[in-house]
Amino acid sequence: MTITQSGSTALLTDHYELTMLQAALASGTAQRRSVFELFGRKLPEGRRYGVVAGVDRALDAIERFRFDDATLGFLSDARVVDDTTLAWLADYRFSGDVRGYGEGEVYFPGSPLVVVESTFAEAVLLETVLLSIYNHDSAIASAASRMTFAADGRPCIDMGSRRTHEEAAVAAARAAYVAGFDATSNLAARARYGVPSTGTSAHAFTLLHDTEEDAFRAQVTSLGVGTSLLVDTYDVAEAVRLAVEVAGPELGAVRLDSGDLGLLAQDVRRQLDSLGATGTRIIVTSDLDEYAIAALAAAPVDGYGVGTRLVTGSGHPTSAFVYKLVAREDADGRMRPVAKRSTNKASVGGDKQPARRLAEGTAVAEVIGVDRTPTPEPGTADRPLHRTLVHAGEVVGRETLDDARARHQAARAELPMAARSMARGEPVVPTVYEN
Repeated sequence: MTITQSGSTALLTDHYELTMLQAALASGTAQRRSVFELFGRKLPEGRRYGVVAGVDRALDAIERFRFDDATLGFLSDARVVDDTTLAWLADYRFSGDVRGYGEGEVYFPGSPLVVVESTFAEAVLLETVLLSIYNHDSAIASAASRMTFAADGRPCIDMGSRRTHEEAAVAAARAAYVAGFDATSNLAARARYGVPSTGTSAHAFTLLHDTEEDAFRAQVTSLGVGTSLLVDTYDVAEAVRLAVEVAGPELGAVRLDSGDLGLLAQDVRRQLDSLGATGTRIIVTSDLDEYAIAALAAAPVDGYGVGTRLVTGSGHPTSAFVYKLVAREDADGRMRPVAKRSTNKASVGGDKQPARRLAEGTAVAEVIGVDRTPTPEPGTADRPLHRTLVHAGEVVGRETLDDARARHQAARAELPMAARSMARGEPVVPTVYEN
């Protein structure tokens, strides 16, 4: 039996989540109070900091994690779990608590980005869907943050929709916006999340017309002189001359999509100024990443369109987060820490409270209190990092994208200057555990 896609998120999970549930129900341990934690053991290689994204999408997924009749029928026909487990799943509603970092916050190795407290049965089922969302969205936001740092105030536009899965493109546009991108080419991201969208024309539009001048006139007539004209289909200098002739000196922008963008931008700027189009902006595209953007810092470029490298995390398409049991209820009803001890994959047990330690407004450490709240050192202040996201099964932590964007700007401003470096290096602040 197969089922068509529905609004439920219950099957966005791994098979073993349900077989663990079945075995725990049979052993009588399914209802033990448990604390799970989503974190990364390290940052992607060479990165100085990471960015949390996908929080509101995760809250949506928790709300829609329901086993409807079609889902239960599929699990029954496929014999994934037994009848006792099916009956339990039919009544599934997450009733626990979730707290975590706010969307747009920066993070470091060991940061407990999400803490889920409930019964083992309820909490373990959320593992895969939470990891899917946080791993993808945080990877995109982390890359986008480096790109907007390199752009140094010049606008960045997401143009990566055609370079990834159609649904990943929507999530990527949202995550990039959280980390400072100004707009996206993706209309679904605008419709679902309110991310501003923009776009004018591609080379196909120019090639459609008998002459480049005809293409420019058609676009300007339809979209106005404030439009952006693509000027590298044939000869750039001739196209710039035609663009100003057709639109006048009030032409909004020209776009360059090939060649040595730095040198071309200088030539085009001189030409535009000589034609009186001193306010016409130059937008560059063509396989940009944070390194290419940084290399264009001295060029007369007014904005960047970023595609493939953005939606693939600029070489790191996942954040490598994991979801681990860190505390669970004993037979006598007391909570006790538990931890994995495997070589290279060890975890730190215990319920945690994280804070960003600041000295004169600059981050000096990621301080994680194990089973307690961290205590600031003399001359420092600790900024708590956890927010309540779900309380007693009810989502209470929703925020707007503007809230997330503002949080990111504020959190990034606290980082040491080394965070701006595009060079590979260690995290800009250490992670410290306090017991």
